[in-house]
Amino acid sequence: MKVFISACVLASLLGFALADEPDELKLPPGFHAAIVADGLGAIRHLAVRANGDIYVSTAVDKQNSAGGIIALHLDANHRTDQIEHFGHVEGGTGIRFYNGALYASNASGVYRFGFKGDGLLPGKDPDLIIDGMPTDHPGFNRINRQLAFDGRGNLFIALDAAANMCNDPNTPKGAPAVGLRPCPDLGKRAGVWRFDATKTGQRFPDDGEQLATGIRDTTSLDWSPNDSHLYTVIHGRDGLHAGFPQIISDEDENNVADEMHRITKGTDLGWPYTYYDGVRRMRLIAPEYGGNGKQTAPEGTYSKPVLTFQSRRGAPVDLLFYTAETFPVRYRGGAFIVLHGTRNQSGYSVMFAPFDRNGASGPATVFADGFAAFDASGKTPGRAKYRPIGAAVGPDGALYIADSQEGRIWRIAYGKD
Repeated sequence: MKVFISACVLASLLGFALADEPDELKLPPGFHAAIVADGLGAIRHLAVRANGDIYVSTAVDKQNSAGGIIALHLDANHRTDQIEHFGHVEGGTGIRFYNGALYASNASGVYRFGFKGDGLLPGKDPDLIIDGMPTDHPGFNRINRQLAFDGRGNLFIALDAAANMCNDPNTPKGAPAVGLRPCPDLGKRAGVWRFDATKTGQRFPDDGEQLATGIRDTTSLDWSPNDSHLYTVIHGRDGLHAGFPQIISDEDENNVADEMHRITKGTDLGWPYTYYDGVRRMRLIAPEYGGNGKQTAPEGTYSKPVLTFQSRRGAPVDLLFYTAETFPVRYRGGAFIVLHGTRNQSGYSVMFAPFDRNGASGPATVFADGFAAFDASGKTPGRAKYRPIGAAVGPDGALYIADSQEGRIWRIAYGKD
């Protein structure tokens, strides 16, 4: 019989004591955190340049027309000593470096910023790489456009669906929801596309190639050099019990999974026709398409998750494969998954899942916790103090984690660094 011992229990058994960390963060033995920036506002994601400068995507500050990207220069002690704002990339989600240039997305386009030397700010206005992504859906409120690169000249971009469900607007008021088939979102959003990372003026979707469909919502996309595949973590659908209380119990909805998938040409992740029960490990037909909470989807039609997250789900908002070599061997090639947390107080942590060179994953476990700092004295935990939102790795192998509420950034390093 195999016995699994958590990192914290193992530390206790071996006599280790977890060091005091800023904000009382909880990290595995040997890891330490430091605050590098604070008060940056509603951070979305971040990227670290080869020289160690940090770039943060945010919504444009309406009181400061200087722009929607924040640039941070760090001193020798990894503390911010210069902050600049630039670029009108409103509501941006995706932000990545590729071949020394900074790529950033907003709802309709992808932009590329070039730099001269080690200057903190770009040398000129950005190039428009991709334009024409859809923003015309009635009641449109989703602008998630995450980016990834494979190092071979390909840019990948993930688009979310326009809504939680794809319902027929002509369904009589008070009647159970009826899903549209085919769903008009499919083919123009709710999927992953591949474009040329170097070519300007590309139009979506004509100049790209669609690789995947069936994505309800995602801000998590990354390429794994370890097994040369693209991965995403998607948010499972909401509203099952509220919309279909006779056939979907509250517990059933609690078991709906957020799903991590490997993306290849033709991958179908199942939205809006299906959802995935992470406890029963079954893909089920959505009730608005005739499902009864038990009817399984046709075998072989949809992608099977690599990993799942449930219990009202922790809201995975970023995915990062660790390609540096300064963390212990078990972390190299593995995936960090950032859980933003939900209103029922689950998540608010950074998970880690080991991956081998064949793409096989071990179970996801908590790597960094304590961000929420809930008050345990009351009947309800209350508001989370911090909510992790983005992750990036610096040139020295340190892991940077950003918070969406106070605009704080932590640097997590291993050993004495």
